[in-house]
Order: sequence, then structure tokens, then C-alpha cells
Amino acid sequence: MSAGESDVLVVTEEVRTALTEGAPVVALESTIISHGMPYPRNVEMAREVEQIVREHGAVPATVAVLGGRPRIGLSADDLELLGSDPSVSKVSVRDLGVVVGTGRHGATTVASTMRLAALAGIRVFVTGGLGGVHRGAELSFDVSADLTELGRTPVCVVSAGVKSILDIGLTLEVLETEGVPVVVHGSDEFPSFYSRGSGFRAHHRLDTLPEIAAALRAHWGLGLTSGVVVANPIPAEDEIPADEIGAVIEQALRDLDERRITGSAATPYLLGRIVELTDGASLTANIALVRDNARVGAGLAREYAALA
Repeated sequence: MSAGESDVLVVTEEVRTALTEGAPVVALESTIISHGMPYPRNVEMAREVEQIVREHGAVPATVAVLGGRPRIGLSADDLELLGSDPSVSKVSVRDLGVVVGTGRHGATTVASTMRLAALAGIRVFVTGGLGGVHRGAELSFDVSADLTELGRTPVCVVSAGVKSILDIGLTLEVLETEGVPVVVHGSDEFPSFYSRGSGFRAHHRLDTLPEIAAALRAHWGLGLTSGVVVANPIPAEDEIPADEIGAVIEQALRDLDERRITGSAATPYLLGRIVELTDGASLTANIALVRDNARVGAGLAREYAALA
């Protein structure tokens, strides 16, 4: 469905025109703004990422729910609200109807951004890291809705892999079960957010954006309806070595257990605690990988649009 076919969405004129003309558009989530980084760095980062997308030939479309209306593309004031207003909820797919129906503000996760991007007709979405299977999920059954959404929604998600606070091996197994192709850009090893490696080999390695765009076109051209994961390793100069960040994550997980934090509050707590334990180094790495993902995602959207 194109943006013009849905009266549910509020689409900016810039994004609507790009979609109508078949120009490259990149969806961006908003949870990373409201729940992923401290203010005002979160708003600065959001504006910077949009600018990177523009500089690399695509139109940015940050997604959120404001005043109960799903928005595809945001103004500078919208970004400021998302980054500074504590009433903004973290909204996954299960929450969309309630937040829209009650007229509230919501920052969209990977899963809900995918769903709204697909409604608008956007095929490429850039984020920082994917959600996945939480450690200890055999007891908690804590598995991110990102994975099931990838199994049912035809959007390509460009990320720096699965967040390293998660069980990466089990996450990859679930993606396989959901029929989701996992492509690693330019590496034989699946990345782990802060680090370029994870110990798990890439299912598919593709080194150029035209190759990846051709794979996307073939995947959906065959009538397959799942999303596609494109894992883009953090630049080597910005990574935190896996053994170094691993010790920090273990400490953060112990702190999480002691505080008995569960559900949707777990990931924001862990990411914030890791920032504290690394004296801000993890936040610096997070910003660097989002920048690089924006560059790659814009290039991929441009290559995909050229095939249409």
C-alpha cells in the first residue's frame, strides 16, 4: 500500500512526493530518540542521521505516533518533543492501536516502525541494533517482537546486528525459523552491535550495495513476504572489542536481575547502565554505528529504487 492509499498515516509532503515518484526513502525509528540516548544528544543525533540520509541521496522518514496519529516524517519540533517529553511511550506493534486510539504520543520500536513503514510503502529502514531473544528466554520467554515482525513484514532492516545484551545464537535461529534472510555487509561474521564480530558466521555475505539491492528485489519478486536483515558491522575504528564489552554486559545483566527489571523496560535499562559502566564509550560507539548504518541504508535505498 502506498502512502496515498492510507488515511491512517500522516505523511510529510517531502516523503509523499518521494514515494509517488519512486525516489529512495529511508525509514528511521524513534525509540532510539526517546528511550535510547540522553537529552539533548538524542535530538542532535536524530537530526544528524536525517542529514546523513539526505547527503547520501535519499529522503529520511522518521516514524512516530504524535497525538494519536502515526507520522511518517517529522519536523524539527516533533524531534524535540520525542527527545524531551517524558510522557512519550515506547510503542511496539501490540501498543499501536491503544496509543493511536487514546491520542497519545509514542516512539516506535523496530517492529512498529516496520509495520508503519510498510503501510507507507517504504522498503528500507535503518536502526541501531535489532531486538532478539533475551538471555534466559528459556525461562522468561522474552523474545522481541522485532523477530516476528521481520517474519511477516516486507521491509529491509539495516542494523549493526543484534544488540550484544541478547542471545545472538538463538536470535539467528529464530530468524531462520521465520524465513528471514540475514545478509552481512562486507564480513564473514555476524556483528554484535558494539563489536564487529560475534562468533557466529554470516548466513550470507554480500560486499556491495547493488548486490544487496538485487537480493531484495529477487526476494520480494518471488512472492516472499518476510523482511530482510542487513547487518552492517560497526566501523573498525569505532568498535569496542567483544571481550571488553562482554564483561560490562555481564555486570549490567547482574544489576538488572538485582533490580528485577523485566519486559520492555529491560533493554533501555541495560543500555543506560552500559553507558555508565563504560564512562560513555558505549554511547559514542552507538552514535558511530547509527551514522554508518544511515550511510549504508541511504545507499541501499538508492540502489533499490534504481531497480524499480
